[in-house]
Formats: sequence, C-alpha cells, structure tokens
Amino acid sequence: MMRLQKYLALSGVASRRNAEKMIAEGRVAVNGMVITEMGVQVDELHDKVTVDGNLCRLEEEKHYLAYNKPIGEVTTVTDPEGRATVMDKFRDYPVRLYPVGRLDYDSEGLILLTNDGDLMNNLLHPSREVDKEYLVKVSNRVTDEEIRRLRAGVQLDDGRMTSPADVHLVRYEAFSSVLLVSIHEGRNRQVRRMFSAIGHEVVSLKRVGFATIKLHDLPRGQWRRLTDVEVKKLKEIGR
Repeated sequence: MMRLQKYLALSGVASRRNAEKMIAEGRVAVNGMVITEMGVQVDELHDKVTVDGNLCRLEEEKHYLAYNKPIGEVTTVTDPEGRATVMDKFRDYPVRLYPVGRLDYDSEGLILLTNDGDLMNNLLHPSREVDKEYLVKVSNRVTDEEIRRLRAGVQLDDGRMTSPADVHLVRYEAFSSVLLVSIHEGRNRQVRRMFSAIGHEVVSLKRVGFATIKLHDLPRGQWRRLTDVEVKKLKEIGR
C-alpha cells in the first residue's frame, strides 16, 4: 500500500505537489471512484488508478542482485513444506524480487534475483543456451575417459541424452575429485544425474557462474547489487 500522491509521482504523471492539485481538482479516480481527499492509500498491485480517464502504471525501478545461496534454502518465492527460501532474506527489500531459475535445496552458490521480467525470461529461455558453471566434488577418482563422456553428452536415468558439457578436472583429493562443469541445460538435478550416469556420487555442488556473472568471493548468505556493466552484459545476451 502507498499514498495516492506517491503512486502518481512514481507513475511519472506528476510531482507529488502537482499530484495533490490533480486530486483536489477531481481528476483522479481509484477503481472508478473519483478521489478528492488527500492521504488515500492505494494497493499498487490491484487498484486501478486513472487521471483524466487514462490508466496510470508504476514505472518501477529495475533491480539486479547476486546472492550466494546456502545449502538448506529453496529457490522459490514460497514453499508448501515450510522450508526456508531465498526470498526470506529479501522480505523487507523495497521492491518484489524473483529468483532467476532454480538451485537445488542441497546445493549452494550463485542465484540472480531481479524484478525485470523481460531479462529473466530471456536468460531462462532454452534458445539462449545460457551457461551455468558449477564447482563439483564427486566420490572417487574421475578418469579422463569419464570426463570425455561428460563432454560428449551422457544418457540420464530417464533415457534422454544431455548436451555436451564443458568439464575440467580441478584436482584429485584423497577419496574424491573436484571438477568445474559448465552446462546450458536446466533439467532437474542435472549435474548430479550426469555424474550418477558415469558411476559417481556428488558430494557437494556450488554454482560459481551464471551467464556473465561470477560468484567470486561473495560470502555465503550475502548479496550484492550487480554493477551497471554487469547488467549491460546480461541484457546483451540473445540480441
């Protein structure tokens, strides 16, 4: 909810002072009812505000954030099971944000959030083939032949083949392997299923890149605003 004067100002119709004048002159209506009193509250999501019969729409400022999601949060706005969601950190944020895509409950790392629906749809459209990059620790030693299989595409448990992946060994550890994996598909738990297809269990999975945005040293559970340069590069995808 917000005051009618503020709504008119944010709609680009007039300054708040001129908005008060318009209201006093009987030029403003809310849901078809002419308003002449100051201080009326409107629901910016549901109320229909008109000036001289013309519909007003909020010119909402666009916001673009990067968030380092911890394990134990779901990437939905709400969760029917009552689990923590990425949105819990942004309940008091000045505009309503939406996560761009999903990241498993038991995975961590980079999530983008925005109120720019056009950009979100563009980044998620399969035709854009936007890369997502993951740092993955898996059980046992991954061989060169298994890496070649992942790069060529593997058959998942539903019988479907994956597209070729960009896979690089980072290091071997005592009883595991750490790899950097980049894919542009977005099937459910795809990276975990890819490694299962070649006989390895994913021990931990962190998304470290989404399109042109990198996680870098953003602390777990913290967020930052994207720079103008970063936003520009995201908007250039698919042009």
